[in-house]
Amino acid sequence: MKTSLYQRLALTLCATFMVMASLLVAWSNSLVQQSKYQAEQKLHVNLAEHLAHDNPLLQDGVYDKAALENLFHTLMLLGPAFEFYFLDTQGNILTYSADPAKIKRKSVSLIPLKKLIDKPQQVPVFGDDPRDINNKKIFSASPVYQGELLQGYLYIIIGGEIYDSIFSQVQSDKDLQKYGAFVVASLFLFLLVLLAVFRYFTRPVRELATQMQALKAVKFDQTKVELKQWGSESSQNIDSNEVHFLGATFNDMVVQINQQFSLLTENDRIRRELLAHLSHDLRTPLATMQGYIEILAIKGDNLSSIEKQDYLATVQRNVSQLKRLIDQIFELAHLENGQVTVNLETFPIGELLHDILAKFTLKAAEKNIALTLQPQPCQFIVYSDIAKLERIMTNLLENAIRHTDNGGDIVMTVTQLSTQVKVSVTDNGSGISKEDIAYIFDARYRASNAIEDSTQHAGLGLAISQKLSQVINSELMVKSELGNGSSFSLSLPMLP
Repeated sequence: MKTSLYQRLALTLCATFMVMASLLVAWSNSLVQQSKYQAEQKLHVNLAEHLAHDNPLLQDGVYDKAALENLFHTLMLLGPAFEFYFLDTQGNILTYSADPAKIKRKSVSLIPLKKLIDKPQQVPVFGDDPRDINNKKIFSASPVYQGELLQGYLYIIIGGEIYDSIFSQVQSDKDLQKYGAFVVASLFLFLLVLLAVFRYFTRPVRELATQMQALKAVKFDQTKVELKQWGSESSQNIDSNEVHFLGATFNDMVVQINQQFSLLTENDRIRRELLAHLSHDLRTPLATMQGYIEILAIKGDNLSSIEKQDYLATVQRNVSQLKRLIDQIFELAHLENGQVTVNLETFPIGELLHDILAKFTLKAAEKNIALTLQPQPCQFIVYSDIAKLERIMTNLLENAIRHTDNGGDIVMTVTQLSTQVKVSVTDNGSGISKEDIAYIFDARYRASNAIEDSTQHAGLGLAISQKLSQVINSELMVKSELGNGSSFSLSLPMLP
């Protein structure tokens, strides 16, 4: 049988409570009884001595059994709570006030008597009960002398058989039973209160367990279960409420896991999409190369030298395109895996930009595109990784030339900010639509010559540029309007 945390705690509490209550009642009764014995014995400790001194029969040390029996009977009538015994010097019972049929002992130990006579303040002291072989009773005792000769001891049991009988009747009284029932009911009510308190404090744990079970049933899909809000922000502290802190932390963990799962799902979707696009773009130049190589292999002798040169030039262009695409794939993979080192140094940004513009002068001239740098005397000194910055600016400039029509303009602008230098590449080309601008840095490479899609898409170059800008502690920004060109920029720290 499976039990919940509250049920186990409740059972443990009930068992502990019953044991503790039993021990407490037993200890309390023992303490009350011990206190009663101590008080009664202290109250009557000198009773035997007074009787021995005040009674002529005992005062003279004369032993007369019949006379003592009458004396004890008279004293017992006056004090029914006492039993009187006369002992010899060895502890043997010579005469007594009780019914002879109920006497079980012929002698009692004198050690407790001597202890009480010597140290009457150390009570309670228990002596043998002549009516019971195993029972002990409190008593009063006094030696009896004849002159200086010890004749025996006067042994008085305090709380004799009549007293015990009457006390038992009093204990069975209805009022006393009602009092006992009231005490038991009070203890039971106290137990119920404790169980209610336990239930109150364990309820959040039960709710948290129920929530966990519900999440497990839906495979931890947060969208299918409404998470309980565990108190306010101020109460979500381990020092204020541990259970609420645990619940709030569990909620945060569920949200984090679902976000990571969604991110993994999205990354997996992007990966499949990227693989599909890359397989298409890898297949295109490969198919073209294969076609022209087959023509050269089959009709090589029947082709003119000009046709052979054209075919080989086409194959060479496709090889270059294929190599460039594969290099970009490897470069992007290294960046995403963090397999890159940063070499920061100070250098004049103007010299780097002039060198980059010089590399694209011929390519821009083919489309009659004007390349300019503003301002011309660029004297700014920056602190960055020169190789990675060159790679970023090369990608941006190459992308701008690709999307700028013949006779267009491309301007590289350097602007000083407070502690940074802003470098921008601006063109008046085709621009980017509002729908696509949010995705241009994603690795969703599509060939610009895709026949089935007339919309121009950014290749891996922009994704690589964005990763590189993050490596050098910057961020690539874009402003674009469809049909009115684009502007890409990033900020670099100046020399301190």
